[in-house]
Order: sequence, then structure tokens, then C-alpha cells
Amino acid sequence: MDELTRIFHRAAEHAAAYRRSLPERPVAESVDHAALRAAFARPLNRSPADLLTVVDELVAAAGPGLVATAGPRFFGFVVGGALPAATAAEILAAGWDQNAFNAALSPAALAAEEAAAGRLKDLLGIPGTASTGFVTGGQAANTAGLAAARQHLLTEAGWDIGRRGLHGAPRLRVVAGEERHATVDRSLRLLGLGTDCLETVRTDARGAVDTEDLRRVLTSGPAGPVIVCAQAGNVNTGACDDLRAVCDLAHAHGGWVHVDGAFGLWAAASPATRHLVDGVERADSWACDGHKWLNVPYDCGYAFCSRPDVHADALSYTASYLTRADGTVAGGADYTTESSRRARGFATWAALRQLGRDGVAALVERCCSLARRFADGLSAAGFEVVNEVTLNQVLVAFGDGTRTDRIVRAVQEDGTCWMGATTWRGRRLMRISVSGHTTTEADVDRSIAAIVRLARAL
Repeated sequence: MDELTRIFHRAAEHAAAYRRSLPERPVAESVDHAALRAAFARPLNRSPADLLTVVDELVAAAGPGLVATAGPRFFGFVVGGALPAATAAEILAAGWDQNAFNAALSPAALAAEEAAAGRLKDLLGIPGTASTGFVTGGQAANTAGLAAARQHLLTEAGWDIGRRGLHGAPRLRVVAGEERHATVDRSLRLLGLGTDCLETVRTDARGAVDTEDLRRVLTSGPAGPVIVCAQAGNVNTGACDDLRAVCDLAHAHGGWVHVDGAFGLWAAASPATRHLVDGVERADSWACDGHKWLNVPYDCGYAFCSRPDVHADALSYTASYLTRADGTVAGGADYTTESSRRARGFATWAALRQLGRDGVAALVERCCSLARRFADGLSAAGFEVVNEVTLNQVLVAFGDGTRTDRIVRAVQEDGTCWMGATTWRGRRLMRISVSGHTTTEADVDRSIAAIVRLARAL
């Protein structure tokens, strides 16, 4: 066996051993951060090291600081543990070392993205003519969508944003729910629009936008181009905005609708939850994550736009040494803000191939069912489930905020499972997110038992 084969085999063996250990290993353990840093901070060696030694030392150094986010009982964030086929595709992508900038650098990477994008749009209810940018995640996808919105609306107003910038440009209104994800605000800062441009809309008892208040805001606000940010999947409650009503109202005012659907957009993939995103096809741009409910490795997200030319005009660039894939058609990096791009399409293609249409639907449905199982079990134990569980998010109160925080910390330190805390409607709550393909009813029951045991001990 040659040296290259040996080191790749050793790395794969370590990775597989780690994955096999996930069902029973503690989700997280107390970390000695000083020791962890010291393990990585050895003085740089003068001469080259043996390759197998490098891999083994990396595994030994990292081991105490790994959190089992890929395992069946991590519920702290919407993090899906990567599917086996997607992980294997990621290993191949690293071995192939492809830059997915354009088809000149990697025809295979661009072809995989094109095929995967078609399947994604079909599953998510997005028009097949929309463009797709394979980005790092929801933040980058929101930024891409809002950049396209800015490009289109200012062009329509007679302003060349690419050449003239924002100084002196017509004022853009941005309308969003009061419970929007924080990445929307960050995108507005990055795009030079600033958060002062935001006009907020009230949300209902579930955390979805109040469409009557949206009507009021759109009607009473100043004239001018407007972007409406809708949400599929409230980060706390899982609630989805009424996308059909939002699109009707926004388009009546000549506006652009951007849907932040980091995880909630996957509701479209299941007949049981598709009604939650009814009207999604009528939006103008969409943001979605692959490393959430599709369970592909980090990092992977998708930016979709109904106007591919606007999408490319907002984000692409040209240089004397560059040509697009066929000299004219946009693709690859033209739909992202990155030039050096990992070939994310391979893992997405493999995940969709492994699951198939029915498998994606089953994954979404099972996670929703397991979230309801969490809610039912903790409610039966006497604890307050605060939200209506419509997707995969559960909010639980254990009395006052101080007690809730103490219980969350105790659960995290126990290691059986891992949940985070959040603040919603002024209350400190445990937030449970179910999105992993390996999570079973037994994992949920085991986690409920641990939470109940720890809560009753405090």
C-alpha cells in the first residue's frame, strides 16, 4: 500500500470509528480548554513529519474538544448529522480537490451542482427556472437573495447600483417580521443598507408574520422600492409565514419577496407539511440550508433567485483572465460571493441520491413526529410546552428563567443529550431542535428521561 493510500485509509478509519461511537458517547463533556489549546500549540517542527503520525496526532488533540453534533441526541441547534453517502462524497470532494468556481476549473463540480439544484427546486417547490448558488449557509444565502433584490429594485428605479453605489440612491424599504432571524439584519449591514431601513411587522401567537399588520406597514410607509422578508421556519417556534398572502401584498406594492427558509423550506418536501409553505413558488428569492434538514456536511446552503440574470449581475465579476463556463452563460461562482468554492454539489447530489424523494419526505416527517414526542413527554411530566409544535422546534419552560437556565446547563453537562436555551416573548426557555436522520424514538425517550431526572433534582 502506497503512502497516499495509507494516510487516506487512516483518516477514514478514524472518521468511521468516531461515527460508530456516536449513539453511545456523551454528546458533550466538560472541556479543559487550556489543555485543548496546548495539544494543538506545540512548536512547529523543523523537518517534515510522518504522514500517519500527523493524522493520529490530530485525532488525539481534537478528541477531547469534539461535540457529537452528528449524533442522534444533539438538539441544541438545527443541525442534522451528515448522511453516510453525503459524507463519503465530501471525502471524495476533498480528495479530488476541486474548485467549483466555473466549468473551466471543474466541469464535474458544475454538472453536479446543476443536477442537484434541479432536484432541490423540485423538492422545495421553487420554479425550475430559478438560479441556484451553492453557498456556505443561510447567512450567505440571505445575503445573496437580498443583494439580488437590491440590484433589481434599484435598476427598476433607474439607479445603477453596481457603478454608482448607494450614495444618493433611492431609499430602499425593507419590511420584515419582528421575529426575523438575525442573519437578515447582518445581511442588511453587509449590503450597506443598514438596519435603520427596517420596518418591522408584528407576529402572531405562533411567531409568524401578522398579514394584516403587514398590509398596514406596506400601505402606511413611504413610497419607494420595497423588499419584504418572509420566513419559513421561525428559529424558536418553527412557525411559517403565510407566504401566499405575503407575496400577494408585497407584489401589489411592486415589492420583492425574499424567503428566509433555512430549515422551514424543507416542509415543502413532505405532503404532510407542504401546506405550511403554500405559495412559496410566488416569491422572488429564497434561502435554504443543506446542513440542516438535508443532513449534508457543513458547510452547505442554497441561494435561489427567480431572475437568474439579476442574481448573476448582483454577485458576479469579470476579469481579463476569466470566462464563464461557455463564454456567455452564468453559473457556479456567478451566483455566490465566493471565487474559491468547495465543490458542495457532490455531497448534495449524493444525499439526494441516497434518500430519494420519499426518503427526504420521511426524514422531515419523522423529525416533526419526534418533536411532538418531545412535547408530549415533557408535558406529561408536568413541564410547560410553550409553542404549538408545527415543525421540529419545541420550547419548554421549567418555571422562572433562572431555573430554566440551570436545568439547561445541567442537561448539557450530563451528556445524555444537548439542548440550548433561548429567549422568546420575554421568557427564558429550553429550545429543542430535531433534525438528525439517526434520531429515534428511543433517543427521544432517553433524552426526556434525562431532562426529567435532572429537573426534579434541582
